[in-house]
Amino acid sequence: MSDHSSPDHRSPDRPLSAPDTSDEWDAVIQDLGRIETDLQHECSQQFLRRFLRRLDLTERENYELAPSLTQLREMMQRLEQSVVQIAVFGLVGRGKSSILNALLGEVKFTVDVRHGETTGVERSPWSPLAPVSHPSAETDVQANVQANVQARVNRVTVPTTTQARIELIDTPGLDEVAGEQRTILAQAVAKQADLILFVVAGDLTAIEQAALSKLRQLSKPILLVFNKIDQYPAVDRAHLYATLRDQRVKDVLSPDDIVMTAAHPLVTEVVMEAGGRKRVKRRRGLPDVVALKLKILDILQRDGKALVALNTMLYADEVNQQILSQKTQIRDRAANELIWSVVMVKAIAIALNPITVLDVLSGAAIDVVMVVALSRLYGIPMTQQSALNLLRSIALGMGGISVSELLTTLGLGSLKSALGAAIPATGGLSLAPYVSVAIAQAGVAGVSTYAIGQIGKHYLANGASWGEHSPKAAIRTILDNLDEASLLYRIKAELETRLQLKPASPKSTPSKSV
Repeated sequence: MSDHSSPDHRSPDRPLSAPDTSDEWDAVIQDLGRIETDLQHECSQQFLRRFLRRLDLTERENYELAPSLTQLREMMQRLEQSVVQIAVFGLVGRGKSSILNALLGEVKFTVDVRHGETTGVERSPWSPLAPVSHPSAETDVQANVQANVQARVNRVTVPTTTQARIELIDTPGLDEVAGEQRTILAQAVAKQADLILFVVAGDLTAIEQAALSKLRQLSKPILLVFNKIDQYPAVDRAHLYATLRDQRVKDVLSPDDIVMTAAHPLVTEVVMEAGGRKRVKRRRGLPDVVALKLKILDILQRDGKALVALNTMLYADEVNQQILSQKTQIRDRAANELIWSVVMVKAIAIALNPITVLDVLSGAAIDVVMVVALSRLYGIPMTQQSALNLLRSIALGMGGISVSELLTTLGLGSLKSALGAAIPATGGLSLAPYVSVAIAQAGVAGVSTYAIGQIGKHYLANGASWGEHSPKAAIRTILDNLDEASLLYRIKAELETRLQLKPASPKSTPSKSV
């Protein structure tokens, strides 16, 4: 562990200058370039490639999951290119951008006396080996899936001599206007970063304490950068350092993780004016970020390879969980839409069919078609015979409900047939009872199909299994959660509208979701 971060190493009268560390930095850059030959690094790349290849997504899922998939591909590209990301966080006015510019040795990040100058996330590759920069105007959009936050990201391309890159990332102040949104954005950036620099300019405020604790929960290496030390006398500086070390961050950071800097210092000098008068003048001095630079070098030399591979895999696992969750939600919505469409097709077919036997046969055929369609939706294609076998299992699990539906269908079907045959003889007087019976029969059949669909969806969503419970227990749980009265009302209302028995009305569907 380097000793350069210790406050005893520096003197308050020490010149604010930056010694040449390019040789050490060159060694780190070259070492990072060899990450591609590291076994852990290669295994991580192979895992991400296999994961992306094996994603079984429909066209609709690909569209809705585009932000998460883009994030995952960016992480894979970053792993392949050996990119180490160092992100800086802190409140406004703490000198975050100045620190990054001092590390770079040139101004790449916007610095302004006004608070809130950094409104997006600014990135710049870090390479002291490149004295000449070639700015790029590339601007893209970064998506935050969980919070649906979009931020403008500015990248400045600087040539490097190896394939490895160290990317410095600037973020807005955590306490700025619209701070809640920016805090969410900061969290999203921190999850991708390999190393976090948390910048303060004195004792920690309550906001800084809370923000640091949240960042610490991400299990990322964090350096607490005590900036603007040029503004404090030596005694006050030592006292503040001790307060930070022994009280504020004792439980979250080690003393070695506290580094002092003066990124944009003011130097006081005495100027001799004409006439022999002396005048005190303050000017900007050379930035002093040596301790920070050496500390970063130490971390990268010790843990650089592991940081890139491990952090990429941790972030990939989080994105993977997001994808799986969203994929489940998308398929669940699509399955519910499919089930309801089949429910209405079956209800209309039974309502319009005057022959009882055909009611039963056509209803069974529609249920088979629904199960086959659901199996394709969940990526588990089933034949008609497999669908029939599943329907038998569902029927056994439903027990008396299927028998009740069959008896109701047969009873109402016979009554419907008799009323239908009597329409000519009664001069149409039996038409109204016929329609009422037909809708009642269709409602019963529709509820049954809806239940079958929900049970089939549960079975397929669990990988063609009933999960931890027996088929009967799983089916009973689903049936207990069905609101049959609401379903019957909804089917009847939609059926009457579709058959034009009454005009469509926004009140024809119950507000309670099914």
